[in-house]
Amino acid sequence: MENFVVSARKYRPSTFDTVIGQRALVTTLKNAITGNQLAHAYLFCGPRGVGKTTSARIFAKAINCQHLVNGEPCNECESCISFNEGRSYNIYELDAASNNGVDSIRDLIDQVQTPPQIGKYRIYVIDEVHMLSTSAFNAFLKTLEEPPSYVIFILATTEKHKILPTILSRCQVYDFNRISVEDTVAHLQNIAQKEGITADADALNIIAVKSDGGMRDALSTFDQVVSFCGKNITYKDVIDNLNILDYDYYFNLTDLFLAQKMSDALLLFNDILNKGFDAGHFISGLLAHFRDLLVCQDESTATLLEVGASIRERYKAQAKQCSSTFLLDALEETNQSELEYKQSKNKRLHVELMLIRLCQLTDQKKKVD
Repeated sequence: MENFVVSARKYRPSTFDTVIGQRALVTTLKNAITGNQLAHAYLFCGPRGVGKTTSARIFAKAINCQHLVNGEPCNECESCISFNEGRSYNIYELDAASNNGVDSIRDLIDQVQTPPQIGKYRIYVIDEVHMLSTSAFNAFLKTLEEPPSYVIFILATTEKHKILPTILSRCQVYDFNRISVEDTVAHLQNIAQKEGITADADALNIIAVKSDGGMRDALSTFDQVVSFCGKNITYKDVIDNLNILDYDYYFNLTDLFLAQKMSDALLLFNDILNKGFDAGHFISGLLAHFRDLLVCQDESTATLLEVGASIRERYKAQAKQCSSTFLLDALEETNQSELEYKQSKNKRLHVELMLIRLCQLTDQKKKVD
């Protein structure tokens, strides 16, 4: 039986062009290589799962590649092959999370003194560099400022604010973006096609939104859903497997608020609790729903809505039934309820009071009119 390889590893980018959602950044790195304008130290910052370490590896491989193809590593020369096979003597990776002491940095400084065997540079990729101790940072400073001409440091971190200013000032800093929902969905569709899996666009959109801009999280969730659904991924299967509240609940609740059906709204909330959903997450979801309805009232802002095509049409249809005044008041009410939720002793009653007040918003507007 063939061993299973998770999608995050199986489809990990091996060239700059396959890095998702960081086009401007990787173009700059390619131009630096082809234009022979390499700095001695780089710092890659950004949220988890957006391609920092992957880009660092590709960059390191491309710097020493003997037959570059438009700034991309050829993956055929001895330098590229040795790196791909994990036996390169010129590219080193250090995980600062588990090697954060001053002794680890002193060992690295000793290694720096040896020139490269193949290629022009010795490259050191230090992941999670913010985990280094203060003494390790201080030991690293002098080497980072004036390394030998054949040494390049590529540092990666998820917490840029923890890096000492003296370190930042010695590096070219690259800030990685969160990967957009659109790019994540397109990548998941491409992988699904390669794996012979059929997937609803709305289902993949849910996975992309849940990943919060991290491709690694999206791929891990995708593998989990495939294990549950098999070769056919549907929207319902995804929300069931990930335990996510269906959009239908929020659409139905909004209709009940507009119709002032207080009892039905309370019964629907009871159904949500009986299915095991957290009331705090419910309030956050309702707040996001009102926000999405508000942006859908104008075509120019409707592009801010990150959902599938069919759900987008439902938002547009319901937005036409809601006045701007109702949505603004509903946003204010729900936001206030979310802020007070943690301090409430009777959390269920707290949410039910919010639902009652939301049902009375249209009635209050009529009295004002």
